Amino acid sequence: MNGLAESLLKYDCPVLVPKSADKKTAKGRPTKAPLKSQPQRSARPRISITATLQHIEQKNEDIVTFMFPPRKWMEGNQEWLQRVSTAPSTRLDVVNLEEEMDRKLLEQRAMDTGICPARRQLYTQCFEELIRQVAIICAERGILLLRVRDELQMTIAAYQKFYESSMIFGMRKALHDEQEKAALQERISDLENLKEELVEQLHHQKVKCVEVKKTAEEKKQAQETKHTEKIQHLRKNNQQLKTQLEGALTAKK
Repeated sequence: MNGLAESLLKYDCPVLVPKSADKKTAKGRPTKAPLKSQPQRSARPRISITATLQHIEQKNEDIVTFMFPPRKWMEGNQEWLQRVSTAPSTRLDVVNLEEEMDRKLLEQRAMDTGICPARRQLYTQCFEELIRQVAIICAERGILLLRVRDELQMTIAAYQKFYESSMIFGMRKALHDEQEKAALQERISDLENLKEELVEQLHHQKVKCVEVKKTAEEKKQAQETKHTEKIQHLRKNNQQLKTQLEGALTAKK
């Protein structure tokens, strides 16, 4: 009949909410009949111990109901309501709670260490059941334990938010590094292509330099040969002119 998941927190049997019932009556726990006032024998009213205990018990039950609101769900066109139990607990209930938690840990295959949502959920339900048991006896102690539970939940939520923020930052950093890596790889590829072009140009320049040196050497040798031939020709002419001059001087004598 219960459409909700089982919980270690103890609840009463679910009840069907009549459609014609008042909403306020459906939401709250039916209150007990007010105690009859004792006849006043003097100006100061006397309150019996039984009435005081009943008042404290009712107060504790109201606080427990406030700490753990009723669960509601729909089945077809019918609305069901299940309130948290306000029955006092015994030592046997605590032992059964521990056994039930161990059984569910095995059923859900919860991990013994590390982060495990199933283990955390079961321990949270167990802690809430202990708070319920304590609050029925002492409401102030139950409220203090409830504050401890809320503080633990806020601390875990803060760590979870910090973890999510660090994960987002890590993903952004990894994406940024990946983009930089791609840009650097592209830059390396461009530099390698530029290097190949420069090496090819250097090879062409070396070949051209060799050709220029060869051409200059050939030109130098041709000029030297031409100058040598010209010098020899001039020496030959000089010798001929000298011979003619000597012959002319001899004829005059």
